[in-house]
Amino acid sequence: MFTMINTKDFTIRLQKIIEFYGESASSFAEKIGVQRSSISHILSGRNKPSLEFILKILSSYPEVELYWLLNGKGSFPSENKTTKVAQNEPSSNSTIKNAINQAVDNKSIERIVIFYSDGTFRNFQN
Repeated sequence: MFTMINTKDFTIRLQKIIEFYGESASSFAEKIGVQRSSISHILSGRNKPSLEFILKILSSYPEVELYWLLNGKGSFPSENKTTKVAQNEPSSNSTIKNAINQAVDNKSIERIVIFYSDGTFRNFQN
């Protein structure tokens, strides 16, 4: 049986994600590719999150677990999968290589997405 998302609890989890990454509602909206008003309406309880909205969060923040986001089961951030990164922290090639090496222990890479400062991105799929 399918149960609807508890909007109030979802809002609390969404706020937790925004705060964990040190984002404002505006910067979070920009990062996931939605209008600022969408975030505002969901946080205020006026609108319920759409499937597209949820998928955009999961795409931009892969360490957020779907089941935790939808119903609070599991943990956030995913244990052993994430470290909080300072906003606008410059990264070097060695930092990126280290992150990839840590991420691929006994796993294959399915997809890599590179986001550029002008808002464009490149998607590399295995």
